[in-house]
Amino acid sequence: MAQVYLSLGSNIDRQRYIASCLDSLSQRYGVLEISSIYESEAIGFAGECFYNLVVGLKTDQALPELFARLRQIELDHDRCRHAVKFSSRTLDIDILTYDDFVGEFKVDDGSRGCLPRDEITKNAFVLLPLAELVPDRLHPGLGRSYQQLWQAYDQDSQSLWPVSFFWQGRQLSQLG
Repeated sequence: MAQVYLSLGSNIDRQRYIASCLDSLSQRYGVLEISSIYESEAIGFAGECFYNLVVGLKTDQALPELFARLRQIELDHDRCRHAVKFSSRTLDIDILTYDDFVGEFKVDDGSRGCLPRDEITKNAFVLLPLAELVPDRLHPGLGRSYQQLWQAYDQDSQSLWPVSFFWQGRQLSQLG
């Protein structure tokens, strides 16, 4: 079983799409590790604020199969695959890490991806929830813990804040 970490984000009907995505993931993959939910301003375009979080799960799916399944979950949640890169979206699911895999992978449709995702070290809305969820886990490419990476990150460069969020009767975010 591979240990996988995903980044989830939404800035359209955020509560509904994030909760529904978590439902879909838990139905397919079982027990989920879930970070707090953070709100952050849109980056790269003017738009509504996003809800972002990191989810950990275990899967027996190969990386291309997992990628395809996650794309289908996005489509099932009204994701427009033809939208420009920096735009509002109902749901965005990115694979951050797949075990300790480092490198490029090919998907059945011919597209390619690269892990670990470089957004881990570039975006506070990815790195902070990851450091919260698995602080001592090592970044597969850098060999440093996510807590160390967060401590070295310019934390004033991007604003984000935890928001109250309930899923399946459980409060996910630790406020104040």
